[in-house]
Amino acid sequence: MTKPNQKTRKRGFRVRKFIKNLSLLAVLAMLATAAGLVYLYATSLPLAESDRNSRLLDSQGEVIATFSAGGKDSVPVQLEDIAPDLVHATLAVEDRKFYNHYGFDVQGMGRAVLVNLEHMQMSQGASTLTQQLARNLYLSHEKTWTRKAKEAMYTAQLEMKYSKDEILQMYLNEIYYGHGAYGIEAASRMYFGKSAKQLDLAESAMLAGIPKGPTYYSPYNHMKNAKDRQKIVLNAMADIGEITQSEADKAYEKMLSFKPESERKTVESAPYFRDYIRNLAIKELGISEAMLDHGGLNIYTTLDLRVQKAAEDAIAKGMDAKSELETALVSIDPRTGYIKAMVGGKNYRTNQINHVLATTRQPGSAFKPIMYLAALESKQLTSASIFNSEPTLFHYDNDRKTYKPGNFGDKYLGEIDLRQAIAASDNIYAVNTIMQIGPEQVVRMAKNLGITSNLSAVPSLALGTSPVSPLEMASAFSVIAAGGQRTPPVAILQVTDAAGRVLYESPQTKAETVVEPAAAYVLTRLMESVFENGGTGNRVSKAIKRPVAGKTGTTNTDAWLVGFTPELSTAVWVGYDQGKAISTSDGRRAAPIFAQFTEQALASVPPKIFTVPDHVVSVYIDPESGKLAGNGCEEKRLEVFIDGTEPKEVCHGTTDDSDSGEDEKTRQVQNQQGIQEEKHSWWGDFKRWWVE
Repeated sequence: MTKPNQKTRKRGFRVRKFIKNLSLLAVLAMLATAAGLVYLYATSLPLAESDRNSRLLDSQGEVIATFSAGGKDSVPVQLEDIAPDLVHATLAVEDRKFYNHYGFDVQGMGRAVLVNLEHMQMSQGASTLTQQLARNLYLSHEKTWTRKAKEAMYTAQLEMKYSKDEILQMYLNEIYYGHGAYGIEAASRMYFGKSAKQLDLAESAMLAGIPKGPTYYSPYNHMKNAKDRQKIVLNAMADIGEITQSEADKAYEKMLSFKPESERKTVESAPYFRDYIRNLAIKELGISEAMLDHGGLNIYTTLDLRVQKAAEDAIAKGMDAKSELETALVSIDPRTGYIKAMVGGKNYRTNQINHVLATTRQPGSAFKPIMYLAALESKQLTSASIFNSEPTLFHYDNDRKTYKPGNFGDKYLGEIDLRQAIAASDNIYAVNTIMQIGPEQVVRMAKNLGITSNLSAVPSLALGTSPVSPLEMASAFSVIAAGGQRTPPVAILQVTDAAGRVLYESPQTKAETVVEPAAAYVLTRLMESVFENGGTGNRVSKAIKRPVAGKTGTTNTDAWLVGFTPELSTAVWVGYDQGKAISTSDGRRAAPIFAQFTEQALASVPPKIFTVPDHVVSVYIDPESGKLAGNGCEEKRLEVFIDGTEPKEVCHGTTDDSDSGEDEKTRQVQNQQGIQEEKHSWWGDFKRWWVE
């Protein structure tokens, strides 16, 4: 018979053994937990879906857009660039204890587990912001135990590897706000047309309520639901003391100004440029679409986001959003060939056609400078060459064909020189020029300048009847701006893979001299007259505070202004996709867009004159006769010429040395001494002083 004390000892032994085993299990559990945490900390998080998308970067390394098959609108911003009211509203309604937990709301999770066990399904959750971020970045939204386990693991890793502010920033940049907008910056621009930093309390509460149900709480879809949700958010902010109840009520009563859904634009910068780069990457660099969408590539481009914004602002101001009238703007740095800005239309969401690349539009008179450049370089025409502007019937093709152009409004100016012809865009003078030098020579010049479209070698080519693209026009004019140096347009500088390895590097293209510099400079000076009194661009001259040269062009269906400064060569086009006729008011839109863009894009750049090359001379001429201005001339105009093509004959007697410049003998001595010469004049002295 077992004694009682023996039973007690056995019972005590079993208790001690149980406690030892329990302690051992606890220690093992702690070690396993510690090992698990160390493992999680040492293990990299999986690649997020957004990180798998290739990125488009501008010339300063700023992200322009992402390539993704889903077409997500996303604009990442820093936490300090988000309105504090939006941050507080989000935390109040989504995760009040965010800064006090380690990724999990234990009390809320316990309550959710009990409810789920009761219903034997995943019907309720208590997700913190970190858990939501883990799910959005790495997992699907299916309600399974396996997914919840992975979510917990990724949540722990996020909390280990990032600070609370970094997690909150990632969340606000990743969360879906409906209608294709991912992240608060995209949502703010889409719903209110402003940056996330500019949101007020009422707007912040409205947006903070949307992620709970992006379709159900969208103000575009269900305004009542959205307002009800906004009230919940405002009351939650009042409950935790972020605002007073009075402030909450006032914000709820405020009338919000939403951007009309029909006018919503893509929130990504430069969407037309993004598509252009995508096409280049696939067709010219051989990068597959799958690699672009999911390869994590970084594509570094020539675009300047500041210049791009100037282009987009000018288009927004200069175009009627409700009209079917379309537009395009492309700007190139003539010194490098870098494409700095590209806007292919006024609203990418409604029209994805990139009109910058359209080769179906007639440039009209904007093409004339290309022809005049051919005439100047061949020395068959000078600034003082005179033609009679009057109705004229031209014969060509061995007199088998005729061509009778007319001036706009049937206005004819009589005998005029090249400067007057360019300023007034005289058609008769232009056709006289092409008849003198031959259309084949004009075609050759256009090809030298980089125009690849087919051009018809006929007299009407002088008036821009052969279609070319805005990109071709901007590129051609960039050669003139660069003093005859051509650098082909460049858009992609470098491509790297997800590991940073260089897959493509743009070759260093050396500028090629394709036009005599003196001819390019003389033409530039003549094209400056377009923005002077009597010029077709004079009405916007006051808006441009720097030396600028250009040419307008108008046909029945197209309006252009192509122009340049030493830093930018820009083409602006306006017209209809259907090719229908444009009105007079439609035709006047290109010039203001050009003017605003040029000034805004170069706002931080001091004005600079065009550099004077060798072999350019300036003399005073008599505008009426085209001869050197003598003592008896009533009118005198300082004009530029390629050295040796200036007039030699003097009107009304001998040449006045003080006006006409130095004599031929002195000029020859200077040339022999290697002096860069422009005939002595106040204008020449000023330009030399400026350049120095």
